[in-house]
Amino acid sequence: MPIDLNKTVTLAHGAGGRQTAALIHDVFQQHFTNPEFTSDDAAILPIGGIRAAFTTDGFIVSPWKFPGGNIGKLSICGTVNDLACMGARPRYLSCAFQIEEGFPLAQLEEIAAAMEKTAAEAGVQIVAGDTKVAGRGQVDHVFITTTGIGEVQAGASPAGNRARPGDAVIVTGDVGRHGCTILLARNEFSIDADVTSDCAPLWGTVKSLLDTIPDRQDLHVIRDATRGGVGTVLYEIAEQSQVGIRLNAADVPVNPAVRGVCGMLGLEPLYLACEGRLVIFAPQSAAPGIVATLQQGRYSHDAAIIGEVIDAPESKGKVIMTTEIGTKTMLPAPGGELLPRIC
Repeated sequence: MPIDLNKTVTLAHGAGGRQTAALIHDVFQQHFTNPEFTSDDAAILPIGGIRAAFTTDGFIVSPWKFPGGNIGKLSICGTVNDLACMGARPRYLSCAFQIEEGFPLAQLEEIAAAMEKTAAEAGVQIVAGDTKVAGRGQVDHVFITTTGIGEVQAGASPAGNRARPGDAVIVTGDVGRHGCTILLARNEFSIDADVTSDCAPLWGTVKSLLDTIPDRQDLHVIRDATRGGVGTVLYEIAEQSQVGIRLNAADVPVNPAVRGVCGMLGLEPLYLACEGRLVIFAPQSAAPGIVATLQQGRYSHDAAIIGEVIDAPESKGKVIMTTEIGTKTMLPAPGGELLPRIC
């Protein structure tokens, strides 16, 4: 259904689900469409004899500091990971700051130090930027936008429309941990649980696959599960590739503390954000080797096959979940805003 331009923007439009897709399609795409416009994590542009990946991302997480990271670390990871998902080695970043008047300089320095450390780990340089200061109450502490460019590696061409029937669906670790961390950090539910964000730069994870997989073309799709979590990614890929996905709930890795919090609040871990997890689609024949490589990695030792791509006409664009007791149900399509400002 087309978006109603007589209405106003809601938090749901930033959640990464159906409302976000409608906003992009009905407003931005109508004005920005060109041959290079993409719905993938980065545009692939032919520049000077190489394939360059180019992306940008805004970060407004609240609170700005959380167990496992802060907005500075997150701003580097988010853009580096978008480039990595396109099979691109991240090379250069720029960053723009929108800072609230009165924000402590010591805290701003803490954010910048986290950016420096994370960029060094990812092997990327911050080469340009911009700084704006807004009056009190016009910005909530600090917002950051990062833009990145990377070099797509030879033979790599993962894309959201390349999932194929029979592909295995792989997740690189336990799901929903970042979203759960932010929820607890806001202290709105008086729940005490030991949960730390999975926020991490993942170029090293992708590079390990590119270096070991016999055919890089077998990496059909790589997508980082940020806003909306793994569940939203699965629906995005099902729609882009016009396939169905069968998911096995018992195979989805979930941290026990995250599972406990979700149980108390009636949340689905698959729809809580990750900031250090990839969803990978690859042929069944390649999947065991991919998982074995991932399980040796720093950020992917809990990697698992959680489902497969199916070709039944009635399943196109849908995610069918086999529950832990063996029944089959459709995973609800993503909609609304479960937890605003998680990234």
